[in-house]
Amino acid sequence: MNDRSNVEFSEREALLFHSHDRPGKIEIVATKPMATQRDLSLAYSPGVAVPVKAIAEDPAKAYDYTAKGNLVAVISNGTAILGLGNLGALASKPVMEGKAVLFKRFADVDSIDIELDTEDVDKFISAVEIMEPSFGGINLEDIGAPACFIIEQTLKERMNIPVFHDDQHGTAIISAAGLINALHLTGRDIRDCRMVVNGAGAAAIACTELIKAMGMPHDNVIMCDRKGVIYQGREEGMDQWKSAHAAATDTRTLQEALSGADIFLGLSAGGALRPEMVMEMADQPIIFAMANPDPEITPPEAKEARPDAIIATGRSDYPNQVNNVLGFPFIFRGALDVRATTINDEMKIAAAEAIAALARQQVPEEVAAAYGTSHSFGPDYIIPAPFDPRLMEIVPAAVAQAAMDTGVARLPILDMDEYRHRLKSRLNPTTSVLTLAYDQARAHPRRVLFAEGEEEVVLRAAIQFREGGYGIPVLVGRDDVPDRLRALGVSDPEEYEYHNSRKSPLVSEMVEYLYERLQRRGYLRRDCERLVNQDRHIFGALLVALGEADVMITGVTRQYNQSLGQVMKVLDPMEGRRPFGIHILVGKSHTVFMADTTVNERPSPELLADIAEQTAAVARRMGHEPRVAFLSYSTFGNPPGNWLENIRDAVALLDARGVSFEYEGEMAPDVALNPKLMKNYQFSRLSEPANVLVMPGLQSANLSAKLLRELGGDHVIGPMLVGMANPVQIATMSATASELVTLAVLAAGGIAR
Repeated sequence: MNDRSNVEFSEREALLFHSHDRPGKIEIVATKPMATQRDLSLAYSPGVAVPVKAIAEDPAKAYDYTAKGNLVAVISNGTAILGLGNLGALASKPVMEGKAVLFKRFADVDSIDIELDTEDVDKFISAVEIMEPSFGGINLEDIGAPACFIIEQTLKERMNIPVFHDDQHGTAIISAAGLINALHLTGRDIRDCRMVVNGAGAAAIACTELIKAMGMPHDNVIMCDRKGVIYQGREEGMDQWKSAHAAATDTRTLQEALSGADIFLGLSAGGALRPEMVMEMADQPIIFAMANPDPEITPPEAKEARPDAIIATGRSDYPNQVNNVLGFPFIFRGALDVRATTINDEMKIAAAEAIAALARQQVPEEVAAAYGTSHSFGPDYIIPAPFDPRLMEIVPAAVAQAAMDTGVARLPILDMDEYRHRLKSRLNPTTSVLTLAYDQARAHPRRVLFAEGEEEVVLRAAIQFREGGYGIPVLVGRDDVPDRLRALGVSDPEEYEYHNSRKSPLVSEMVEYLYERLQRRGYLRRDCERLVNQDRHIFGALLVALGEADVMITGVTRQYNQSLGQVMKVLDPMEGRRPFGIHILVGKSHTVFMADTTVNERPSPELLADIAEQTAAVARRMGHEPRVAFLSYSTFGNPPGNWLENIRDAVALLDARGVSFEYEGEMAPDVALNPKLMKNYQFSRLSEPANVLVMPGLQSANLSAKLLRELGGDHVIGPMLVGMANPVQIATMSATASELVTLAVLAAGGIAR
């Protein structure tokens, strides 16, 4: 029922993730230049005095001159940490940092975590209240009930910015979205349904209140806690929040309450809903079993009892995950963008309806592939996938509109279409596609061969790959591979598959296979025997060729061209293709694909055109509409030179082929990427800056890629090898374990091909 998935990993991996490189998950990055004394004078004294005076005269100017309008505080006292209980404020800090990362990742909302070391409600309220000038919104998190009710309600009354307890309302909004679609599929009207809620904590009460606000009559809801039905007149274990939902009923147990009920909403404990209870529910029962990590009933158990049931849980390994990350980032995005003073019921309902409507739309191909089991709206797809990139465009717009309609917006949006366009362009689609690629790898695990299994970085990558559930690592190494794994903390190294060329029963078959390929290239049989026995790249490639693995990752022990040369002694390019390399530069809101950066020294016009087409295809698979620029030192003949004909001929070839993407050249990099310079060339066929850069030759391409990797501010993926018949990726010698895993996932998922 929350934004924490059920992906398995070891304690060691989790601790390494949080401690590697620099501890924690967030940092402060300046948004203005800080290189010169003048920059510093403008940023601080004396230049800062100017906006200070402006804000003093008009407090609303704080949204223009500071980060307030895009800054949310994630605040907790650690009294109810993600199912672990009351472990204190300091222990909650990793969770709150994680929440801050999710805000940024999904909705480009800047967020700071604040942990308050107090269980005194009044102190907590006072501490948060006086921070209002700093933030555009407050996200309360992991605060135990009933304190969370008092804290949120009081802060909403006292503060003039949105205050939102996600544990309550995030779950409520996503479950409401799923319920809208379940009612749609079963032809029910919410006003005629009977619902039983099992659990009376913060999330259960928030869910119940929102569903009632959507139209379900009070008398049609029965809430239960550990002591049974919450009925009018009950005294034991009651408080004001439970009393508000006490039902006029003679039923006293969950089983009695469920007889003939249409909906079960569970936020209680694993196993609370038994199959015999499900059998007593109405036709096509709607079951939201959201206890984590174990639901009140598993979908297979519920389906066995009632095959006509529609089921949602809080888990990522079952269909219809009620995941808060579908809601809170986008709700705050919309609220911040209209400077809302609060997040009211109308905004929550608008978010739920927008999320529900998105699930009914045709599912994008990349989302369907990652989701695995259901590609269209239906009983197993009533809630969108958490990484559907359309959420950023649809949900904030709905929330912003509701804020304007209800009079809580201080900065109305005049052009909603333009606002939706800004939302869509605010985040880099590459991040969503990469996340979906990881999900797809989990849904369709493949055997990935790591050819240099004696290197620590490779072993760490294999461990991450296996423990992340992305597939089965196959290692090439000597007999000490299990000992090396054990030294890295692996408790079951014998479960890892590894191949030793000195002992493999496949060697004779490999020698025959290789000799058949190389005998007319000057290789004797004994040469092939030596290659199989002594070269891990050859041996690993042969394991792929013989079907022992699906994907190959190598490169950390040799220069790129040496590794590629050995691999191509065994594996072929795709028919009619020449392999080449792509570096992908990923920024906050942009992605640039650069090719060929690794293979072809002086590409012909035909090869340049092929590289452009194939790189454009990779860009599309990663969620981008390609705009190709053929780069040169010359822009449309100025200055003139002797090395321009290949580029011009490549452009002419694309003209003749009638390709379906924008392209232009020859042009200098600044003209291709800088909109101001592009305006000097009104005849250019590029509608926006290029995102695919086809380099004129390997020297300039490789130098540029390596300089950008070492000096640039973007995250660099690659080089990514494209054009091989078998999925093969050759990393750089400096690659990290995470980079090797990313290459493995992209290759296994078919993005790099």
